[in-house]
Amino acid sequence: MTPDLMDAGAKALAAHKARSQPFAAADPYFAQGVALYVDGITVSFDGFKALNNLSLTINVGELRCIIGPNGAGKTTMMDCITGKTRPDAGKVFFGSNIDLLRLSEPQIAQIGVGRKFQKPTVYEQLTVFENLELALKADRRVRASLFFRLTGAQLDRIGEVLQLIHLKDEAQRVAGLLSHGQKQWLEIGMLLMQDPKLLLLDEPVAGMTDEETERTAELFLSLEGQHSLVVVEHDMKFVDQLTEGRKTVTVLHEGSVLAEGLLKDVQANEKVVEVYLGR
Repeated sequence: MTPDLMDAGAKALAAHKARSQPFAAADPYFAQGVALYVDGITVSFDGFKALNNLSLTINVGELRCIIGPNGAGKTTMMDCITGKTRPDAGKVFFGSNIDLLRLSEPQIAQIGVGRKFQKPTVYEQLTVFENLELALKADRRVRASLFFRLTGAQLDRIGEVLQLIHLKDEAQRVAGLLSHGQKQWLEIGMLLMQDPKLLLLDEPVAGMTDEETERTAELFLSLEGQHSLVVVEHDMKFVDQLTEGRKTVTVLHEGSVLAEGLLKDVQANEKVVEVYLGR
């Protein structure tokens, strides 16, 4: 074997070991009451500013709804928080001690930041139970996986999540046979199996029936306090259900915060009406 091939093989082995090793990081420090701190984030794509000096603070245990027109920067904001996009300027901190801009996407997920995209991504050939089992926070190295057995505590946790996401009676059903709304719940359940401290949810009720939307609101409200939730949504009825007339709503426009406050106040804001609500 040539030296070049040996060197390439060594690098590949080292990369595999690095991916297999659980990521070790300090726990986020929440004593100041802040779960997420976004300060002055700017992102440009070919001269277009998707985010323009965006600043946002999410408190520990808070449920925050983010609304705004298409192209307002909502998805880009979540991309920056989760490490998918690196901003041109600004800061993103998880708690008061973890600089998310220094971490990779997998590392950010491992320290307790979970993200759900609009389209559900579940393992459709597996059962609901198997999807949740696969999502367990556990050592996934080859040897550990070969001898992995669910503990009583893990079984209890899967049972709790099944109850929470309204799929207890569907545990042995193949995920591909679930309705669209049920798949959304399953993906949320898979995130919860990772015990996230912060959940980012992108239009979670898109395509749901009215009944499914109402049950999803109940689910999110039950998570409030235990987790910090950031919900990006266009359905004003759903936003109203989540905010209950007392929670903060943030309106984004052209990559910046246009307005912030109670839903009734932002709905009465002339600028918000002009650029988004259109009435």
